Amino acid sequence: MTENAYTRRNDRNSNSNSNSNSQGYGRNGGQAVGTVLVTSGTGKTGRRVAERLTALGVPVRSGSRTGKVPFDWQDDSGWAAALHGVQAAYVAYYPDLAVPGAAEAMAAFGRTAAECGVRRVVLLSGRGEPQAAVAEEALREAAGAGGAEGVAGAVELTVVRSAFFAQNFSEGALLDGVLGGELLFPGGTTAEPFLDLDDLADVVVAALTGDGHAGAVYELTGPRSLTFAQAAEELGRAAGRPVRYVPVTGPAYASLLEDFGVPGPEAGFLAELFATLLDGHNTGTTDEVKRVLGREPKDFGAFAREAAGDGAWQG
Repeated sequence: MTENAYTRRNDRNSNSNSNSNSQGYGRNGGQAVGTVLVTSGTGKTGRRVAERLTALGVPVRSGSRTGKVPFDWQDDSGWAAALHGVQAAYVAYYPDLAVPGAAEAMAAFGRTAAECGVRRVVLLSGRGEPQAAVAEEALREAAGAGGAEGVAGAVELTVVRSAFFAQNFSEGALLDGVLGGELLFPGGTTAEPFLDLDDLADVVVAALTGDGHAGAVYELTGPRSLTFAQAAEELGRAAGRPVRYVPVTGPAYASLLEDFGVPGPEAGFLAELFATLLDGHNTGTTDEVKRVLGREPKDFGAFAREAAGDGAWQG
């Protein structure tokens, strides 16, 4: 699942463990890199990536619609300026790579990145999203990313496909459900290998700063799969209050998202996307976090306990 309004940041509940620069970034020990553009730099994943890069001493250019470095996926007029002098970029498309127009945006970004001399791009994508894969390929073709490191003029592209963010329960639209004790979501009885965003950010930074990742497509998951009912039980234990999962239909959830402030078309798209993603094809886990970082991914129970300790569900 990619960065979107559904997974908004809640500054009050920022994870105190996000600067985990002790992790082993890069399978080959890492290398010095120049300035890195982080798109959606104030978003849930972008913020974590920027923090880690800064902790490593890597110059970061944080792009956002209202920040010092203007970057808006709906307005490409500022992209060249944001990419000027940049060696690498972390790309988190808003609202999701599966939306109509995302492939065209990725193609335009890829051309601009290549023209600006960017050498390395890491793209956040959704696991098991066919339309997101189309957008991935559009970026790959437009940037001329052949996957070869050290080839003059080549853009090294790494794709990171993520499972459902664990932090959706602590920093996004599902936060209110945990606080209220009823988690309404169209997940049915499907199990999902929830991924902690600290692990995702560590993998992204490894790919941005280390060798051996060009051309790779990493599918990242947590270490085990849970149904939403099981996740609600673990969240309740960590929060110290009962949390009950209540399955709802896609249209009903779209209405809830609109009440949350998500525009109608986007709410409808997200509800349909969840129905596509939570049909069982994404239930299996992978070992790719360990493969990249040399350690196991964070368990959902550990995420819940840390989030509770950071005050995510106080209120």
